[in-house]
Amino acid sequence: MTLRVLAIALLYTQLALGQEPVFDSHVHLHDGEASLRAYQADVAASKINLVGFGGMWFGGPHMALQGDPASVRANNDAHIALAAKYPQMMPIATVHPYDGQAALAELSRVAVRGVKVLKLHPHTQQFDASDPRVLTLVKHAGALGVIVLMDNANILPGDSERLFNLAVNAPKTKFIFAHLGGTNFRFWNTLALARTAAGFFADNIYFDISATVVLVAGSPIEPEFVWTLRNVGTDHVLLGSDYPQFTLGKTVAALNSLNLTAQEKRLILSGNARKLFGK
Repeated sequence: MTLRVLAIALLYTQLALGQEPVFDSHVHLHDGEASLRAYQADVAASKINLVGFGGMWFGGPHMALQGDPASVRANNDAHIALAAKYPQMMPIATVHPYDGQAALAELSRVAVRGVKVLKLHPHTQQFDASDPRVLTLVKHAGALGVIVLMDNANILPGDSERLFNLAVNAPKTKFIFAHLGGTNFRFWNTLALARTAAGFFADNIYFDISATVVLVAGSPIEPEFVWTLRNVGTDHVLLGSDYPQFTLGKTVAALNSLNLTAQEKRLILSGNARKLFGK
């Protein structure tokens, strides 16, 4: 096959992938409906076939800090109402683990209202992922069938190690660790070993590659990132934009530039998310 034929084949593959359905699992709607409309306009301009997205109110200037469960409840309710108006949106709620019984009650309440994902952020919410209260909360999430999305950008020392142990100690809970460890993504290759230990690992860890994939694409460490995706399992990886910090168009382009197969990219673009979230 000539180089010209190869180039044409690659172009058609890229065009086909551009029309693939995309589920964005990591969208921040800091200003509610105004943010949602801005996000939709940005996606439309990129001509992406968006089939759904996970939207959260929490993050950036909007925090869910300890000791204010009434505010958390109000924001969760507003977000659930927004999702009812926009069917493509999957609402992501939050609580603060250190609010104890109030956090457990709020999680139960939003689960009844259809929330499938709980977002926690050890850095901005200022909690220790190894604290027993966190384990109690995530086990409760697992019992309710709620998936726990946790920041894993390795801003905090020992971030990935703490999250790994949390998942091991809550085997009935499914976790999504956002950003795949950031620039410390190499740690997660340990999952290839964990899966070989009989009775140890429940295979309950998923990842989104928001932000990190944009940073890594085209870099000297890109081959190691692809190797890591395959070691954690491309069937356990979700696409996320981390909008508005990064656009979905830039994120999809970064994924499509990686040396992954077309099938692996389809799984990451939407297949894994639709299966995990029942979409």
